[in-house]
This record gives sequence, structure tokens and C-alpha cells, in this order.
Amino acid sequence: QVQLVESGGGSVQAGGSLRLSCAASGYNNRRNCIAWFRQAPGKEREGVAVIRTSSGYTYSADSVKGRFTISQDKAKSTVYLQMNSLKPEDTGMYSCAALANVASSYVCSLSPAAYNFWGQGTQVTVSS
Repeated sequence: QVQLVESGGGSVQAGGSLRLSCAASGYNNRRNCIAWFRQAPGKEREGVAVIRTSSGYTYSADSVKGRFTISQDKAKSTVYLQMNSLKPEDTGMYSCAALANVASSYVCSLSPAAYNFWGQGTQVTVSS
């Protein structure tokens, strides 16, 4: 059973930065997709960024490109989301999700439906 624990959320003014962490455990295969999602009140969950843990391949949503960076520390089994130049519209509950043991040809996506393990989430609030 994969377990994910997020941390690092908080309140920040527009233009500020935060780094979120997602500590993963319970999987023993290196081919995994780990993604960050966010959900604002009254809105659908949105994929933010994803990393394929075996190759380090990353992909980010257009709304955060150039501002957010996803990375990993394999030794710590932790995925990070560095968020810079934050905007009020970045406010929401940020969750990490994992899809474990993917095939070598699988392309990691930002669709929430593709993920079967989720963390509890961490709140990010950006004030103007």
C-alpha cells in the first residue's frame, strides 16, 4: 500500500514562494508517476505537475510553467513542488498522488482519474 504525506503548505503574499513536499512509502518499483494536484473551493481538481520517478521526466500544466518546478530526492523517496511567483489564483488544497508500477512505455499524465493513491493534502493560501 502506497502512502503519501504532504507538507509545506501555508499562507503567503502574492509574489512569494513555497515548497511543498510529498513523502512516499510502500512501493518497491522505481517506475512510478507522482503528481501534484490542486483544488480550489467550488472548482474541479486540476493537475499541476508530474514526475516519472525512474527517469526524472517532468511535465507541468501551462498555468504554472515557468513558476512551479517539480523535483525528487530518490534517497528520501520525496517529491517536491517549488512554487515561485505565487498568485491568488494558486490558492487551494494541494495533494500529491501516485500511480505505482507503471509499464516502461506508460506516459504519466495530469488526469486525476489515472491515480490510485492520494495524500491528505496541504492548504496553500495566496493573498493579494
